[in-house]
Order: sequence, then structure tokens, then C-alpha cells
Amino acid sequence: MSDHAPLGITLVGATGLVGGQVMANCVGREDVRLSAIARRETALPPGIRMELFVAEPDKWHEVIEALRPSAVICALGTTWKKAGEEEDAFREVDERLVLDVAKAAKVNGVERFVAVSSVGADAASKHFYLKVKGEVERELTRIRFPRLDILRPGLLLGARDADRRLGERLAQVAAPVTNLLLHGKYRQYRAIPADTVAKAALALAKRPARGRFVHDNDAILRAARSLPQLGVE
Repeated sequence: MSDHAPLGITLVGATGLVGGQVMANCVGREDVRLSAIARRETALPPGIRMELFVAEPDKWHEVIEALRPSAVICALGTTWKKAGEEEDAFREVDERLVLDVAKAAKVNGVERFVAVSSVGADAASKHFYLKVKGEVERELTRIRFPRLDILRPGLLLGARDADRRLGERLAQVAAPVTNLLLHGKYRQYRAIPADTVAKAALALAKRPARGRFVHDNDAILRAARSLPQLGVE
């Protein structure tokens, strides 16, 4: 590891699939100082050195103000089923909560914001889920972080809690074959391990170059490979 001070990163969405992998990938790392914010407790990976702040979302801005990290990784997201198939309930998490976190981060001097979105995100989409994701991306851009990274992964692969929908479970099983059929412009729709997305989020949070960057599956894979291995700079 280098002699540089570790980078302060705050993770929001620690209880989700990508958030859990972000924590797992920070075990033993000395180049980052990880903290996380969640509304409920979650198991921390064995051996990790980090703080998890449990609070209601309306208090999260106070936690961000106290932590003042250099970077925020936002892995917040719900599902249509968890939202009770209610549009407003879905927007509460995937839009309002994400943007509240981003605004609190901006006010408190966060320089780098990494947001996990979705392949196909488009504010003009007729698909409600993709429309919301696109609208959130547009609003994140307007907040004008010095560096903004938006990740657009395909279907996330990884062990998740028992409420995964049958269709999604079947898609996971079929992913190795399905991926082989997706070429050219359709490569972006390939399934991708949540661990890979987490590695990419960490690698991008460490990059100082300013600007707005949108990463499809291939770009996420490249970013993940760029994360320094433990003990190697």
C-alpha cells in the first residue's frame, strides 16, 4: 500500500446486493476508509474495519455532514414488488432518497459521487422503472459534482435474500447461456456479478479526474479490473 492517507468513502445502500459486495471488497484494504449508512442493521463482513450508521433516512444528511467523506457510493434501490407495486413508493427510494443523499453530499463537499443505475435508463422511456432511473441520472448531472460516475449494469448476479422473484431467479440460472447470445449493442444487457459492479464502484470512487462518466457493462468490467489488489498499488 502507498503512504497516502486512505480515501474516505461513505456507502449508502449497504443492505443491498451491491452494497454488501462493496463492504466485502473493503476487507483488508488500507487505501480506503469505509463508512456506511442504512436504515436497518446488517451483518458486516468478518475482519472489516468500518462504521455502520443506522438511522432513519431523514437523518442521513446529518450523518453525511458529520462524516464529510471524499466520495459517496450510492447503491440504493428497491424493486417493484418491494414497493408494493406503487409508483410513489418506488420513487420514494429510487428517486427521492437517492437525490436527497446526493444533495446532502454536494452541500457537504463530497467531490466524487458514484451511483448504481440500470442498463436502459432513459428519462423518455415508456417503461416506468427505466424512466425513473433516467430521470434520476438527469437530476444527478444537474447537481454538478466535480466527478460523477453512473453505472448501468445488466441483471445483477449474486446471492440475494429470499424475496427474489421467480423470473429473476430463472434469469440468473440462464445468464451464462443468455450472455453468449448478446453481442454488439446488446452486450450491455448481459448479466454481471454484483461483485464486479462493487469493485468498479470502488475503483471509480478512487479516481480524481473530474467529469461525468456513464459506464455500461464493458466499462464496468474494465473499471473493476483497475481496482488495485490488496498489497499492490
